Amino acid sequence: MLELLLLRPLGDDEAAAVRALAESRTAEARLRDRARICWRSAQGARVSAIVAELGVTEATVRLWIKRFNAAGVAGLADAPRPGRPPVYTPAQVGQVVATSLADPAGLGLPFGSWTLDRLTAHLNEALALPIKRSRVREVLRAEGLRWRTQEGWFGARVDPAFAAKRGRS
Repeated sequence: MLELLLLRPLGDDEAAAVRALAESRTAEARLRDRARICWRSAQGARVSAIVAELGVTEATVRLWIKRFNAAGVAGLADAPRPGRPPVYTPAQVGQVVATSLADPAGLGLPFGSWTLDRLTAHLNEALALPIKRSRVREVLRAEGLRWRTQEGWFGARVDPAFAAKRGRS
């Protein structure tokens, strides 16, 4: 049988914070539910009564009471989760951004502007950074850079003698 679990005595500030969270209409639902568990326990309700009242499992009630007893109101927040480690280091991401902003002709390449395919090939071959085209696009978008499309024939003419060369339409 499980032992009796009670919330530790609350200070005035802690009690006000827990009650405000428990009664909040704007706090996240998870945080509000955790505060309700602690508030009911602070009022003297047993674990089984809290389970019946709030419709959660006994393990959930015990978890949040223990976390509150250990860390206070801050213990009700989500704990950091490890997640997937980043595939590319910040230095590699910076290298992608710096290369995309560099002039290809200045790097000794035979073209005057980058395309995603050219940039990906340069990163893979010259800089030995194994990265795919789709990931290059994601990195650039995350940095706030938009990829410029090539100007079509509807754009401004760069040749001032274009009309004379074109002849009659």
